[in-house]
Amino acid sequence: VLAKLLCDQGVGAPIAVSAFYAGMSILQGKDDIFLDLKQKFWNTYMVVYVAHNAKDVAVSYYHFYHMAKVHPEPGTWDSFLEKFMVGEVSYGSWYQHMQEWWELSRTHPVLYLFYEDMKENPKREIQKILEFVGRSLPEETVDFMVQHTSFKEMKKNPMTNYTTVPWEFMDHSISPFMRKGMAGDWKTTFTVAQNERFDADYAEKVAGCSLSFRSEL
Repeated sequence: VLAKLLCDQGVGAPIAVSAFYAGMSILQGKDDIFLDLKQKFWNTYMVVYVAHNAKDVAVSYYHFYHMAKVHPEPGTWDSFLEKFMVGEVSYGSWYQHMQEWWELSRTHPVLYLFYEDMKENPKREIQKILEFVGRSLPEETVDFMVQHTSFKEMKKNPMTNYTTVPWEFMDHSISPFMRKGMAGDWKTTFTVAQNERFDADYAEKVAGCSLSFRSEL
């Protein structure tokens, strides 16, 4: 049953906590089984969650919508940004997603990392993951990991850049799956008015949440 729930969400899909639990609705009316399944999941799995600031995600998502043909035409950047802010995009609200996993990380085996921190000091963040899973590796192995998980290397690697996916699904001539990998590149797309509108909406949606993002390095 657990495997089915995970598969139903889609391979690699960014599952919101509420969506994952809602997926267990096949057990509705069987509270004892539902609770037992949740307990078994958290006794078995550890989750490494990587969060990215909302502005960069919105821009990246806009380009992804263009190249990933499973999505509808995103329209103008301005209209897409409005849809992003209200969660009318694939996988739903960024705000809900980030906050639910953040809250869960306080009580469950979830390591919450930030993309900006990974760009700033990847070795430090890899060490956090090793500590989280209870592993220790030689210094040279960690350095090897830093090199081969860099954006530059992964962009060239067919195992990570999605270039093996047929163009009918992902058209890399429109935009590569791995585009820039920068923190703060949203500045090249947002207008002043859009930035002000986004900031006001953002402040309202994250009010009361202890999450703090850096929108640039």
